[in-house]
Amino acid sequence: MSKALIVITGASSGIGAATARLLSQQGHPLLLLARRVERLEALALPNTLCRAVDVTDRAQLAAAVAEAEGRFGPVDAIVNNAGVMLLGQMAEQAPEEWKTMFDVNVHGLLNGIHTVLGGMVERKRGTVINISSVAGRKTFPNHVAYCGTKFAVHAMSENLREEVADHGVRVVTIAPGAVDTELLSHTSSEAIKAGYEAWKQEMGGVLAAEDVASAIVYAYQQPQNVCIREIVLAATRQQP
Repeated sequence: MSKALIVITGASSGIGAATARLLSQQGHPLLLLARRVERLEALALPNTLCRAVDVTDRAQLAAAVAEAEGRFGPVDAIVNNAGVMLLGQMAEQAPEEWKTMFDVNVHGLLNGIHTVLGGMVERKRGTVINISSVAGRKTFPNHVAYCGTKFAVHAMSENLREEVADHGVRVVTIAPGAVDTELLSHTSSEAIKAGYEAWKQEMGGVLAAEDVASAIVYAYQQPQNVCIREIVLAATRQQP
């Protein structure tokens, strides 16, 4: 392949799907991972391997990456996009929801990194792109556990960047504000969802998934000796 292989987790909708479409247009072979494999296949992108993978399962991740590398060559970048947002008041939220968020948003992200990082270090090149959130830099109402997961993404990403910089590997954190995706639908509280939707309407709309995808591709397409460490983006009228 003339372009390098890129792995995208959580690629079945939203930011992941938009990023897949953009990178495919630019000629990259892709490994797309999500639990809803039929959604991945419906994207109908060329030179693309679609696999039903739960990012909390390291063995599934490793098998899919090995298969893709056998077909397309080494992974040059991973976009760790899989995530869930389950908003709630701490006194009322089911503890199982905290666990789900930490399993996917933190452990799943670490699994994605671990699966590809050894090869990148050995080859002295590669890019790890972790999708965090503005909620990884400041707190919001009803976001206690979710903010915890995204603050973790920010901290892990920066520490990892320091660890692998001398090996020529870049680590990028993308921190979007509110985005028009399916993420809010995961929240079980109808009142919280209604309030969040009203907030989005008050600011006159939010980012499109394609806006975030463009930021991801911008960071990736810099020369390998240039690391865009963090991009924070939100709708102009978003406050905070």
